[in-house]
Amino acid sequence: MIRNVLEYLEQSAERYPDKPAFLDDESALTFSQLMNKAKRIGSALSDLDSVRKPVPVCMKKCPDEIAAFMGIVYAGRPYVPIDPQMPEKRIERIIKTIEADVIIADSESQAIVSRLDCNLKMFSVRDLEASEINENSLKRIRRFSIDCDLLYIIFTSGSTGDPKGVALSHRAVIDFTEWFSETACFDSDSVFGNQAPFYFDMSVKDIYSTLKNGAKTYIIPKRLFSFPADLFRYINDNGINTLAWAVSAVCLAAKEAAFEKECPRNIRAVCFGGEAMPVNLLRIWQKYVPDALYMNMYGPTETAVDCSYHIIDPDRDYSSGFYPAGYPCENTGILILNGDWPAEEGEVGEICVRGTALAFGYYNDADRTEKVFTQNPLQSAYPEQIYRTGDMGYYNADGEIVFASRKDGQIKHMGYRIELGEIETALGCVPGITRCCCLFDREADKIICVYTGSAVRKEIILEVSKYIPKYMWPNTFVQLEELPMTMNGKIDRVALKKQYTGG
Repeated sequence: MIRNVLEYLEQSAERYPDKPAFLDDESALTFSQLMNKAKRIGSALSDLDSVRKPVPVCMKKCPDEIAAFMGIVYAGRPYVPIDPQMPEKRIERIIKTIEADVIIADSESQAIVSRLDCNLKMFSVRDLEASEINENSLKRIRRFSIDCDLLYIIFTSGSTGDPKGVALSHRAVIDFTEWFSETACFDSDSVFGNQAPFYFDMSVKDIYSTLKNGAKTYIIPKRLFSFPADLFRYINDNGINTLAWAVSAVCLAAKEAAFEKECPRNIRAVCFGGEAMPVNLLRIWQKYVPDALYMNMYGPTETAVDCSYHIIDPDRDYSSGFYPAGYPCENTGILILNGDWPAEEGEVGEICVRGTALAFGYYNDADRTEKVFTQNPLQSAYPEQIYRTGDMGYYNADGEIVFASRKDGQIKHMGYRIELGEIETALGCVPGITRCCCLFDREADKIICVYTGSAVRKEIILEVSKYIPKYMWPNTFVQLEELPMTMNGKIDRVALKKQYTGG
């Protein structure tokens, strides 16, 4: 049984030593090079005094960043990805929260780190890889490691803008990787096209699926996602056949003109998550890439990437406008609770998760941890933790989980209690709307729809009236060229709310 993710790397390095594992436009690392570099980094870090303290990594996304992550794991520590483009105060806050004593940073990021009010030893990957491998030290660390040791801490703002350090174990990531690889049929011929930043948990899919299966990952240049035809050409030129992307990236690429110009030829699987995927945009992908497996995945960072999934059935009618969250991933339990009681079929309740997929909580933040990581109310005989996601959902007639809205997305308008997510679902059925976000201005008692696409108000109202009653219709429509996005590639609801409601 796998206890440590380094076993994935070591097994693949033994089977495919000279095969490229991670590549970008400037560099590449084979499995043996990655393991060798990681061991050197791990040996250097193991010579330092502190034990099991988190190590932040502040670098531009590249293969060497993966080596830094794995080197930190060899040293028996969790890694903490940091984007050097984050505001400096946020970087400083993360470093202080994890009480770091050492940081790995590339040359550009070192200038940023040096300006922070933090007492850190600063190293580059080049500094650390100059060390000799100390096999005795690494073996000693491994001997005392267990599968519930921390693997990484990813800081997420969620929908509130307030960062939290989500702490995940080896066991959580191993369980997910084993299930994901089997369900999506990954193997050594899989070639991933990485889109997600490494500080976003969706990248865990690319990283660990590659390490487990002896696969290959190309780190796609960010600029290409603004030019879908060039993106598809890059995919074809590099033989990329597997995409685990944020919904926003899949939507940005869903341009018929781009597919007509350069259609991806080898795609086996398109796995997406992070937000609700509009059915009309995925249909463009299905039209041009009909033989791929399409998988809708749901789950917050606190549940080791994803906790449920739905494989798209090309013969099914998805007239609701969005896809169900589906069924729980293997070895993951999902409860839908109305207060402390299980919800009935069709009854909306809070989606709660239990099992080894759960994070331990928020690093150095007991108060917020205790609010959402709570005792399972359905049994009291022994401690059993659940994570209250703050997402609302229900079971449909087939027993599938359907996402309804965020818990804080319920409003009272014209005397009615309304889920903003339900309005967004209806708007997703409107031809000419590509993406949308609904907001509520409490002072003016108005529902505001901010959207992208060609549809105009009259067309939207005519179509949306087929799905929701008049009291749920948006009062104001704001048409934009693009919706603002968070660093994690989701619609930035906080920024839109500030701009259009003053809140």
